[in-house]
Amino acid sequence: MTADQWIALVAGIVGGALRVGAPFLFVSLGECLTEKSGRINLGLEGVLVLSAMAAFGGAYLTDSAWLGVLVGALAGAALALLHGLLCSLDRVNDVATGIALMLLGTGLAFYLGKPLIQPQAPQIPAIPLGFWSDNTVVRSALQLNALVPIGVALAVLLWWGFARTRAGLLVRMAGDSAQATRALGYSVSGLRIAATTAGGFIAGLGGASLTLFYPGSWNEGISSGQGLIAVALVIFARWSPLRCVGAALLFGGAGAIGPALQSIGIGWGYHLFNTVPYVLTLVILVFTCRPGSAAAGSPGELSSTRN
Repeated sequence: MTADQWIALVAGIVGGALRVGAPFLFVSLGECLTEKSGRINLGLEGVLVLSAMAAFGGAYLTDSAWLGVLVGALAGAALALLHGLLCSLDRVNDVATGIALMLLGTGLAFYLGKPLIQPQAPQIPAIPLGFWSDNTVVRSALQLNALVPIGVALAVLLWWGFARTRAGLLVRMAGDSAQATRALGYSVSGLRIAATTAGGFIAGLGGASLTLFYPGSWNEGISSGQGLIAVALVIFARWSPLRCVGAALLFGGAGAIGPALQSIGIGWGYHLFNTVPYVLTLVILVFTCRPGSAAAGSPGELSSTRN
């Protein structure tokens, strides 16, 4: 390859990491917050798809991308709130409820989103990171989703909140010891419902980035399992919001290898490279989830770590 092709390839992977990694970032941050409270939300795939459809519909009807983002985040929060309320009932399993709500969310999105497959909606503005280059491929590749800086700021805010604020301490306490939380007079269910709802709101921003930036349209196969992959990504990040940023970029870069190669005229193995994020997910689960032992950093009250 020529020097220009190498530059275009690297720019394509970096730009792709930022574009493809945006949904991973928001969904993993939302799940990180949820799991810190001691609850697992496997319904994030449904949250992601429903919020993607709602964001696109909101932007289309209001002619405003940012109002669409808000609608998508609220839709994600609503489905996550339902998950939190159901899981607060006696003898209700988090995992089974999450799977049921994943099906509900995707089903609602497919049904309500049928009229939105053809129309075009306003898009989230892009921040040009390739202004320094005269190469049109580099300029095109380095277009940053305006939601990404918000996601990074949210990661820092969550990290700081868990470490330094009363609310963050209560969420962590509910996730580590329900008994201690009750002994201090706090409602474990209330804390988990609040954390799950807030996590769904954050994950909804990821859905909005799918339909309002990249790929920038609504269709029924838009998420490609990113909501489920984000659960493994949180394990990989060891329940740290800051590590979620790096993990999201890693997964985004892995998903961008195929399109980056295709952009410089290398088409062989395109579909094979598209499987890299899923292979990474399997590798992470194999090496981090061992029977009889909890992953480092795992909240003690998670269903998967209870004895």
